[in-house]
Amino acid sequence: MFSTKLVLFSLLVAAVACEELDFPPGFQFGAASAAYQVEGGWNASDKAENIWDRFVHDKPHFVADLANGDVACDSYHLWRRDIEMAAELGLHFYRFSIAWSRLLPNGFADKISEDGLNYYNNVIDGLLEKGIQPMVTLYHWDLPQSLQDLGGWTNPLIVDWFGDYARVVFSHFADRVKIWITINEPLSFCDGTYSYGTNAPGIYDPEVGTYLCNKNVLLAHAKAYRIYDKEFREMYQGELTLANHLMWYEPFTPEDEELTETARQYMVGRYSHAVYSKEGGWPPAVEQVVAELSKAKGYSESTLPAFTDEEIEFIRGTFDYYAVNHYTSQLTRTVDDGSPGLNVEYEIHPDWKPTQSSWFYVYPEGIRKQILWLRERYGDMKFIITENGYSSSIGLQDTERIEYYKEYLKQLLLGIKEDGLNITGYTAWTLMDNFEWTDGYNSRFGLYEVDFSSPERTRTPKASAEFYKNLIRHNSLSIYDEL
Repeated sequence: MFSTKLVLFSLLVAAVACEELDFPPGFQFGAASAAYQVEGGWNASDKAENIWDRFVHDKPHFVADLANGDVACDSYHLWRRDIEMAAELGLHFYRFSIAWSRLLPNGFADKISEDGLNYYNNVIDGLLEKGIQPMVTLYHWDLPQSLQDLGGWTNPLIVDWFGDYARVVFSHFADRVKIWITINEPLSFCDGTYSYGTNAPGIYDPEVGTYLCNKNVLLAHAKAYRIYDKEFREMYQGELTLANHLMWYEPFTPEDEELTETARQYMVGRYSHAVYSKEGGWPPAVEQVVAELSKAKGYSESTLPAFTDEEIEFIRGTFDYYAVNHYTSQLTRTVDDGSPGLNVEYEIHPDWKPTQSSWFYVYPEGIRKQILWLRERYGDMKFIITENGYSSSIGLQDTERIEYYKEYLKQLLLGIKEDGLNITGYTAWTLMDNFEWTDGYNSRFGLYEVDFSSPERTRTPKASAEFYKNLIRHNSLSIYDEL
C-alpha cells in the first residue's frame, strides 16, 4: 500500500511540475524577420534605394566581411518557401516588415509600386491560407534614401511623411493584418546611428542628432497610431504599438542601484515614457541628465528637444500592448569622476555565457526582471515578446540555441504564473539566418540555416526548428524538462 501511495504521489508531483511548464491556453508563438535582412532584390522592379543600400555600398568596411543585403535570403523571390517554413513550424503568426522604398519608391505617397504591393499581398495572403496570422512592422530601419537626403529622422516633417506611408499600408493591408508594429527599436537606429555612427546612415552627432531622432520617432509612431485609430480601427479592430529594444540593467553592487535606475530610464524610458506612462513626456531623470550634459558642453539650453503640451497628449496612450525585444543584460557600475551626466560603466558578469555576437551574453532572468520593471513603471498591460533569440556560428546542431530558448521561456512562464504578468505571445528571432547588420553573415540567429553560397539560398531546418515545432504543438516546455 505504501509503495502504491508513493507512486501515486510521485505521479501527482510530476503532473504538477508538467503543468508549471505549460503555457496558458491561447498563448501565441511566432517567428520574425525584417525586410532588409531577408528580402534581397535591393533594386528589383521599381524599388528605390534605402539607407542600408547606400550604407553598405558606400561604406562596406563598416560591415563584417564587406557583406551586404543585396540578395540576403532572396525572400523577394523565395517568399513561398518562407511561408512553407512558417507552416512546417506550426507558427501562429509570422512577423515581417514592409520595405518603405519597395512600396513607395519616392518615399512619398504620390507613387505606389504595383510590384511592391503584389509582393506583400502575396506574403499576407499566403500566410493566411496556411492559417498563420501576419504581424507587420511598418519600419525596420530601412528609410528611403530620398527622405534621408532631406534630413531623415532629424527632420520634423518625417512625422507627416511616416503618417502618409502608414495610411497607404493600412489602406491596402489592414483588412487582413490585425497585429501591427509601427517602428522597430528606435534606440537601435537613433542611438546606434547618431550616438555611435555605426548604423545606417552612418552620421555621428550624439549631442543633437540622437535626441532629434528620438523625439521625431515618438511623434511619428503616434501619428500612425492616431491615423489607424481614426480611420481604420472601427472597421478592422487591429492592435498597434512600437517595439523597443530592452537590455536589462542590473546594479554591480547595491550602491549602484540609483544610477542603474537612471540608466534604465535613459535607455528604455526615453522610448517608452512618452507613450506608456500616465503623465507622458520625457522621464524626469533623462531631462536632468541631458540638461547637465548640455550645460557642461556650453549649450544655451538642453539638446533634448522639449515636448509641447499638445505633443505630450498626442503621444501619450498610443499603444494596445507593449512589444518587448529582449536578448541580453548588462551590469552597471558607478564611475565617480565628478563629470556631469550619466556616470556609468557597463560590464558583463563572469558567469554569463557569451554568444557569437560581441554584445550578447546569456542571462535568462533579465527578461522577467525587465517586464516586471515595465509593469511597475507603466502599469499592468498586455506584453508580447516580439523578438528573442540566440546568436551562434554556422551549424545545424544548435543545442545552445535550444538551451537559450528553454531558459528564457521558463522565465516568461515564471512571470506569467508567479508574477501575474499578462504575456500573451512569443516571437523567436529569427525564422532563418539572415543579414545581421554590421555582423554581416557571421552571426546566425535562424531556426533554419541558409546556404548563402547557393543561388537557391537553400533553407535547412536546424535542431532548434524541431524543438520549436514541438514546443508549439504541445504548448509546453514539459517534454524538454529533462534536457
